[in-house]
Amino acid sequence: MNPALEQHLADTDRFTETVTAVDRADAWSSPSPCVGWDAAAVVDHVVDTQRDFLAQRGIDTGPRPTGGPAAVWDEHQALVRRVAADDDLVGATYDGYFGPTTLAETLRDFYGFDLLVHRWDLGRAAGLDVTWDDREADAVEQALDGFGDSLYMDGICRPALAPPAGASRQTRLLARTGRQA
Repeated sequence: MNPALEQHLADTDRFTETVTAVDRADAWSSPSPCVGWDAAAVVDHVVDTQRDFLAQRGIDTGPRPTGGPAAVWDEHQALVRRVAADDDLVGATYDGYFGPTTLAETLRDFYGFDLLVHRWDLGRAAGLDVTWDDREADAVEQALDGFGDSLYMDGICRPALAPPAGASRQTRLLARTGRQA
């Protein structure tokens, strides 16, 4: 399997663990760190942006999954894994926002960042402790560095915050996305 895609699927699995850990129905309506979004909206955002990206690449995504957030996520992941099984599709080069790339690299670099940061958002909304391991923190930091000022375009991230003195690496990285840990 394509190494970039393997990484994306590992990040997907971690996001899935957090979705599964949201075991109280009322937690889905809890506010997230994303202004105006509850926990369910975080899952909807991740699903909808990935589906939109795949559709833009000419992939038949079928009807949008329905039901509760966990059911929507599970059905969406079946789609992602079907796409992942097509080596030619995920390895084909196209002109992306930051230059030539592949579907696998975009899933790893942009949508992987989205999965990691929104996994934290989802956990925070549901009262779960989500801590990135070193590889995840490296991926978030690399993405933040690569996005540059594009990170702060409308609809992406709020302006960076000053992290508290002595903050952990994760707290410092979250502050760069406008989030307060």
